[in-house]
Amino acid sequence: MESSPTTPVAVVGGGPVGLLLALFLDRHGVASTVFNTEASVPGQPRGSTHNARTMEHYRRLGLAAQVRRLGLPPEHSAGISFSTRYSGHPLALLPWPGARESRRAVASAPCTDQTPEPMHRANQMYVERLLLEHARSRPRIDLRYGWRVTEVVEGADGVGVTAENEGRARTWTAPYAVGCDGGRSLVRRSLGIRYAGEGGLDQDVLGRRSTAAHLRVPGLYGSFLRERAAWSNWVVNADLALNLIALNGVDEFFLLTSSVDPDTAEPGDLARLVRRATGADVPVEVLSHRPWTAGAALVAERFGSARMLLAGDAAHLFTPNGGFGMNTGVDDAANLAWKLAAAVQGWGGPRLLGSYESERRPIALRNTTAARELGIGLGEIERPAHLEDDSADGAAAREKAGRQLAEYGQLTLDTLGVQLGARYDGSPLIDAGSDAPPADAFTTYTPSAVPGGRAPHLWLDDFHGPFSSLFDRLGTGFTVLELGAADGAAAPLMAAARRRGIPLDVVRLDDPAARELYERDLVLVRPDQHVAWRGHRVPADPGALLERVTGH
Repeated sequence: MESSPTTPVAVVGGGPVGLLLALFLDRHGVASTVFNTEASVPGQPRGSTHNARTMEHYRRLGLAAQVRRLGLPPEHSAGISFSTRYSGHPLALLPWPGARESRRAVASAPCTDQTPEPMHRANQMYVERLLLEHARSRPRIDLRYGWRVTEVVEGADGVGVTAENEGRARTWTAPYAVGCDGGRSLVRRSLGIRYAGEGGLDQDVLGRRSTAAHLRVPGLYGSFLRERAAWSNWVVNADLALNLIALNGVDEFFLLTSSVDPDTAEPGDLARLVRRATGADVPVEVLSHRPWTAGAALVAERFGSARMLLAGDAAHLFTPNGGFGMNTGVDDAANLAWKLAAAVQGWGGPRLLGSYESERRPIALRNTTAARELGIGLGEIERPAHLEDDSADGAAAREKAGRQLAEYGQLTLDTLGVQLGARYDGSPLIDAGSDAPPADAFTTYTPSAVPGGRAPHLWLDDFHGPFSSLFDRLGTGFTVLELGAADGAAAPLMAAARRRGIPLDVVRLDDPAARELYERDLVLVRPDQHVAWRGHRVPADPGALLERVTGH
C-alpha cells in the first residue's frame, strides 16, 4: 500500500450533494478530496427540480445562470399535464413558468420579492456534469473519480479512508469525513446507523418496486402532446399510470412507472408500455432503465459522529413527489460546509458540528413526510374502468379524476413553504430571544427575520447596480447588517470577531425597506444565510454572542 496522503475533509460520494459540499468548502477556503466509485457522473436521468433555495445556493457559487441554460428550452412549460392517453382525453393541465417567463417575472418583481432565483427544471445528469467541470477548475478540490472507498475508520484524531483504483489501494487521513454516498451508504453502515421511517408505498402509482428509464420518443410532441406539452406528462387510466418527464424539450424523456415489473422488464416491454400510454404505434428507443423503490420516507437515526457526518441520500431517502430529495441534500451541504470550515480553521467551538444533526434532522423529517403525503394523495385518486369511455359516465369520471389530479399536481408545484421555510428554531447556535417564529406552511413562505430562518431577500438599488440582490452582499463568513440608525454600531461585534478569528463582514443598508423587513437595527446572518441573532444594539458582551453562534 502506498503512503498515506492527508486532506482536511474527505467527501465519500461525488453526486450533486458531494460536489456541492466540496464547492461550498472551497468557497470557505477549505480543501477537500472527493471519492466516487464511478469514473464520472451518471449519464442516466434522475431528478429534474432545482428549487428556489437550491438555485440561491447555485447563485452563491456563481453557477445559477449556467444552470438555467441547461435542461428544457427557455420557452418550455415547467408545469404538469394529465391525460387518459397521449392521444386520448385531457384530464388536467397545470401551467408553470418556464425559464424565460421566470426571469421576466424576476425582472419586474418588487424589491421585497422572495424568489430571486425561481425553481428551474433541468435534469440532474446535466447539472452534475456542470458541477463536476466547475469542481475540476478549483485547485482546492482533489477529485478521485473511479476510486471506490472500501473502508472508513474513525479514530480519536481523524478518519482513515481507504479507496481502491485499478487494483491499487491507498488510505487517506482526514480530520473529518462526510458520507454523501447514497442510500446504501458505506459511511452510514460503518457508523452502525440505521434509517427510520417508511420504506415504500403499497400502491400501483409510484409505489412498491418501480421502473425509471431514459427514452427517446420522436414525434410525441408534434403529433400528440402539442398544446398539452409540459415538463411532467402523465397518463392515467384504469390500465396503467406513467409519467414522461421532458428532458430536452424535443424527443428525450425520463419514464417513471409502476406499471411493469422492474426486475424482469426488457426494453421491448417499456417500448410497448409507452405505445399503450400513447394509444399509437410510436417509435420508442430505450436508452437505459433501472429498478427503484418509490414512496420511501426514511431518515437516518443519527446524522453522524464526532468526525464522520452524513448528507443527502445517506441521511434521508425520499419519494420523488414534490422534488424534495436532492434539494434537501443541497441544503444539508450548505449547513454543514461552514461548520466544517470553522472546525478546520479553528474558530468553531466543540458544539458546532453537533448542531448539524439538531438543525438538519428535523428538516429531513419534515420534508420526507411532505413528499410521502403527496405520494399517498396520488395513489388515492380513482381510475375507474370507464374513465376512457365516450359516455356520460366516462365524462363524469374524467371530470372527477381531473379535479383530483389538478389538486394533487398543484400541491407538487405550490411548495414554496417547503423550499424556503426551513428553520432552525431551538438550535443551540440561534439566539431568538423571545421572538416567535412564523408558522410552518407547506405552500407559502412568510419572510421573517426572527432568528433561525433564512434571511429575507431584498433587491437593492445601490452602488452595486439597480436591483442587486442583498444575498450577493453577504460575506462567505458571518455578516452583520447595519440598518436604520445603526451606522457603525456593529464595531464592538467586529472587534470581538477579530479577536476570535471569526470571519465577519459588515453590510450597511440605508434602505427603509430593509429596516422594515428585518425589524431591528442590527442583524447577524450566518454563512448559510440563516439569521443567528438580531437586536437594536450590540449585547454588553459581544464575545458571548459570537461564542454561542459558533458553537462554543
